[in-house]
Amino acid sequence: MSTIHVDVVSAEESIFSGEAKFVALPGEAGELGIYPKHAPLITRIKAGAVRIQRADNDEEEFVFVAGGILEIQPDVVTVLADTAIRGHDLDEAKANEAKKLAEEALANAKSDIDLAKATSELAIMAAQIAAISKLRGRRA
Repeated sequence: MSTIHVDVVSAEESIFSGEAKFVALPGEAGELGIYPKHAPLITRIKAGAVRIQRADNDEEEFVFVAGGILEIQPDVVTVLADTAIRGHDLDEAKANEAKKLAEEALANAKSDIDLAKATSELAIMAAQIAAISKLRGRRA
């Protein structure tokens, strides 16, 4: 069985490190699927779910990332995320509250910088809520 080593790292900590059969994540131009021996690639990633099919137990590891950089080598995938949260640590109530606050900030933006910051935060929270829904759908 062919595997690929996967590292998901945020500015705060290493979120996942291990062998996988398959990785899927939100690339800037669409969803990326990565199998062992993938062609080398460096690209930006969008906010969304990183799904890792583990090699050791066939379970799927789930991580939310708020954007970042992806590097693929034939035997190694490295995700350098701005922010990363393990699937089991995602809190839907907190995400909904943060989305509400971002919507209020967007409505009350007084400068282009305020508008850009609120728009970015709203996009991240919307992606996090979508990731939570996707994760819950897999558990059902």
